[in-house]
Amino acid sequence: MSDSIRYGIPLGNVDTAWLHMEDSTNLMMVSGLFIFDKPVDFTRLRDTVQYRWVERFSRFRHKVVRQGNKAYWITDRNFDLNSHIHRIALPPPGDKTALQDFISDLMSTPLDFSKPLWQMHYIENYGEGSVLLMRLHHCIADGIALMHVMLSSTDTDPDAPYPTPPERQERHSPGWLESTLRSALGMVANARKVTDTLIHEGLETLTNPSHALDLASQGASAAAALGKILLLGPDPHTVYKGSLGVSKRVAWSQAIPLANVKLIGKALGGTVNDVLLTAMTGALRRYMEFRDDPTDGINIRAMVPVNLRPLEEAYKLGNRFGLIYLSLPIYLVDPRERLHELKQRMDDIKNTPEALVAFQILNTLGLMPIQVADQMVNIFGMKSSAVMTNVPGPRQAVYFAGQKIVTNMFWVPQSGRMGLGVSIFSYNDTVVLGIATDTGLVPDPEKINEYFEQEFVDLLAFAQQTQTLAHPALAAPTEPAAATPAPDQAADSPTVTPAPVKQPRRRRQPVETIAVDEPAATAGVEDLMQALAVPEAPAVPLLVHETLIETAVAVVAEPPVLFTPTVPINGTHAAQIEMPVTLATPQPCVAVTKSGRSCKNVALAGSAYCRVHQV
Repeated sequence: MSDSIRYGIPLGNVDTAWLHMEDSTNLMMVSGLFIFDKPVDFTRLRDTVQYRWVERFSRFRHKVVRQGNKAYWITDRNFDLNSHIHRIALPPPGDKTALQDFISDLMSTPLDFSKPLWQMHYIENYGEGSVLLMRLHHCIADGIALMHVMLSSTDTDPDAPYPTPPERQERHSPGWLESTLRSALGMVANARKVTDTLIHEGLETLTNPSHALDLASQGASAAAALGKILLLGPDPHTVYKGSLGVSKRVAWSQAIPLANVKLIGKALGGTVNDVLLTAMTGALRRYMEFRDDPTDGINIRAMVPVNLRPLEEAYKLGNRFGLIYLSLPIYLVDPRERLHELKQRMDDIKNTPEALVAFQILNTLGLMPIQVADQMVNIFGMKSSAVMTNVPGPRQAVYFAGQKIVTNMFWVPQSGRMGLGVSIFSYNDTVVLGIATDTGLVPDPEKINEYFEQEFVDLLAFAQQTQTLAHPALAAPTEPAAATPAPDQAADSPTVTPAPVKQPRRRRQPVETIAVDEPAATAGVEDLMQALAVPEAPAVPLLVHETLIETAVAVVAEPPVLFTPTVPINGTHAAQIEMPVTLATPQPCVAVTKSGRSCKNVALAGSAYCRVHQV
């Protein structure tokens, strides 16, 4: 072959798994969007990408070469920036609908595998402003890492200096390695300064890898989590499930003030994440009603990515995340009842090692023959209807190539042959919802965004009622801005008349039925194999099922190596780091929560308290 793999860098197992998931009907791309209110200097844009992307991250000069089931990063000797940055004009009328149509066409178009797997389109004629669309293959990195790459190329100051080439030293000089490390650490510091790491309340498990690692040390609970994943039945057939086609559609909502989201959470007793999930679930319910799809008694599952990477290591790229299955109570009409139900379900998930077990499954997929891995992807895809992710962005406005980014959005691929992707992104104290759908299943994703905004207005009205009853002084005629709903919704917002607010009925349906009882802490390999002997998932090929059992046994019998990141040094060789997790008998935390309940977390090694209550 023309590209020798002799000097190539092997893709990690999880990165390989995402590469193998690529399909003409489900492209494994992460897409990001910067919207500016003014045109951008195109020369400065190119230089920014050259000096802050290409020359900082060697991965953007590497293409993928496959050999059998394996794949390698190979330096593209014919790399040309012009092949990756395209300049086009949006056709008239140059409005949001025209932009959504154009982006939908691009998200239905695969990347060129003969070149490094990324592309940018600078789009002019978007009203008075412009747009930058970035598409990158998931095998390069996960959403957290790629957002850090994108944001590390931005500035917090509109008058930031023009981008210049990074300082270089001769490789044989004494300070070469030190200089390389300083450059990488400097880039990380800049990314963290820009992002300011907006960690939402209640998202500790979804953003804090150390908590997930603590959970992974519990062998019995890991086995139970694996049993739950393997034995989940298929998701119910709804408008969101079905055969996929090539054509995709995207849409995004108006920006919603984060302060209003927090107001709702405080009034109704939930976190920022609880509020957003509640509005999203209500929007999916409304869309099903719009399509005359039954909602009574319906729960659908969303596959939620969970970050397992310390944010300071985002520059290493690659994929370091697990997945959890969150059951969404579509059947609940009352948004307050829906919020409390979702909060309970999220709390139940937080204290399980499900994400790390899923990471190990992805790791196994990367080692399998493509045909077997494809069967397993289909099996896991049957268990869910959507991919739903929430990524924190910068708290303040940032600038790219000298221009202010007004709106920042991204979309994730729908792994496992799913046709619905939901992305929630926070930026500059606002929140935007992005929807990506298969056109054959959901041809009008903008409807879901409209329903999301309506759900948010309803939640805000309930929050205002609750606050008015709790604080009668707020009922004066000159009510403050709390009555201001989400942008572009003020004219349509219902007039809120204070009325008695009833506590929502705490009617709960079981989140999932787990066919395997949680093994005792002393459960052995034979017990686990017997528990998993007969899968409930339909039509599971024998070879695939045996592989799943082997994975389950490995989780219990041997300390799993969670991460084997390949860290390229100057694009020539790699250092591998192994982080084993020892399986141990879990001990509960002895603390009592503020509500008077016993803490459900697991105590740290050598302590009677969990990480939250440890003094």
